[in-house]
Amino acid sequence: MAYDKFEILKSSAVPLPIENVDTDQIIPARFLKATERKGFGDNLFRDWRYNSDDSPKEQFVLNNPIYSGKILVGGKNFGSGSSREHAAWAVYDYGFRCVVSSFFADIFRNNCLNVGVLPVQVSPEFLDKIFTAIEADPNAELEVNLPEQTITILASGAQESFEINGYKKQNMLNGFDDIDFLLNIKDNIEKYAENTPL
Repeated sequence: MAYDKFEILKSSAVPLPIENVDTDQIIPARFLKATERKGFGDNLFRDWRYNSDDSPKEQFVLNNPIYSGKILVGGKNFGSGSSREHAAWAVYDYGFRCVVSSFFADIFRNNCLNVGVLPVQVSPEFLDKIFTAIEADPNAELEVNLPEQTITILASGAQESFEINGYKKQNMLNGFDDIDFLLNIKDNIEKYAENTPL
């Protein structure tokens, strides 16, 4: 399933300064029955967002109207726990295109990259700077530059580089998942097959 190309994202951010956020908190297990990547955003952080009677919890950040944007800034060890890819689907379906943290669980990181969400791992010190900037101004914007592999706090100009696998980077830039990548090189695969003896 193709998704939007990711090149440079400039957006305000939603702060979630909680460490060890696991995939069951991101999308509770009872919502995993669907097999399509649709509707999961409604249940992103469901048990943190809503009371048992489905009324919103006013204190939770996603219910606070002063915060918005396409970037979610989480605490250390974001996406730990089970390997459910639905957690990445929920983040994408809600509208986030980038998650920033000082550490990601590997499986969650890869699941994000497979659906068009860019996980940007920064140093603990830079993460603190981001949280401080958002606390000072909820509309503070970040710029995530995938070609240059940098993230910048625009108000201060503070910047840090981040790492990304080269193959995944090219897929993000082109809006490809793994299947799209293979379809894009289908002609090359067929020519190789024709010219390679069994």
